Amino acid sequence: MMGAGKSTVGRLLARRCGFEFIDCDRELEARSGVSIATIFELEGEESFRRREAALIDELTQRPRTVLATGGGAILAEDNRRHLRSRGLVIYLRASADEILRRTAKDRARPLLQTGDRRGRIAQLLAEREALYAQVAHVTVQSGAGNPNRLVARLLEDPQVAAVLRGS
Repeated sequence: MMGAGKSTVGRLLARRCGFEFIDCDRELEARSGVSIATIFELEGEESFRRREAALIDELTQRPRTVLATGGGAILAEDNRRHLRSRGLVIYLRASADEILRRTAKDRARPLLQTGDRRGRIAQLLAEREALYAQVAHVTVQSGAGNPNRLVARLLEDPQVAAVLRGS
């Protein structure tokens, strides 16, 4: 989910493992030359999701890569299949209150352009939680703690360690 710490934790994890780190949203912006918000505004969410799906299909085929997807990437069945079958999916679970706190000053998120940000976050979590859990190989709570400690915990997880040994 947005604000769960995917980019921060993903970047730290990649560094610790000697992997490449790619943030899907930043990569999509770099390739299109415009912001995600602009794509949403000009082309709509459906067009954005098609671009996102094509990028995920490509990036999930790269070896030794930590990929941080957008929180809505999980909505497309092909994305879920590619993520689950081509790599190890780590779900960083965060509460609506924690996500609200982390995104409070961020005005660039198209899905949070509403008067009731917390309500919208809770709605998105309710819609997506089962999908996140379904695709995840590993689930960890991404609270207000230190991201380096979270990465250390991940590296101790047997599934994560097995993937690193096999790479």
